[in-house]
Amino acid sequence: MTTGTGSLRTGTPTAPRRRSPARTFLPLAIAAWLILEIWLLGMVADAAGGLAVAALIAGGLVLGAVVIKRAGRRAFKNLTDTFQQGQQPAPQQPGRGNGLTMLAGLLLMLPGLLSDVAGLLLLLPPVRAWVGRRATRSLERKMAAAPAGSFGDAFQQARIHYPDGKVVQGEVIREDRPGPQDGPDTAYRPPLTP
Repeated sequence: MTTGTGSLRTGTPTAPRRRSPARTFLPLAIAAWLILEIWLLGMVADAAGGLAVAALIAGGLVLGAVVIKRAGRRAFKNLTDTFQQGQQPAPQQPGRGNGLTMLAGLLLMLPGLLSDVAGLLLLLPPVRAWVGRRATRSLERKMAAAPAGSFGDAFQQARIHYPDGKVVQGEVIREDRPGPQDGPDTAYRPPLTP
């Protein structure tokens, strides 16, 4: 049973959780974006006709599919090359991977002029590098500020901090007594988890 000031079982305070601003404004931003996309398509249909709108949507769909297919092939080739060489993948600089290229293809595939413009901008290497750097910094800040025991904290602890080193988590059990050992301390012990 919990109350507004604390839990009767644990005695820890249970304050109401605040909703993050992103969770509040994201649905409103998506709704505004959809309305603006529909309005812009209507304006183009009035000016150039419905056939022009259909051609824009079909062109964006085809171009987006080509971009995603090329990025996927490039990612698969990099993966197979890494496996064939038997080494760990080299860390890439922000904006140099295929994730943002695939996002650009997805934006091109979405019907609408704003998403097409955003997708075309993401295809430009300087824009892609800038977005990658910003996303990396934002993610690192969020992971550094993550409270202990959260998913972000676990991810931060699991990262390898040395570019050429390998981290293997394990437990060393040292038996100092010679001969057969009997007693309560010799039973199987599961490995410790961090």
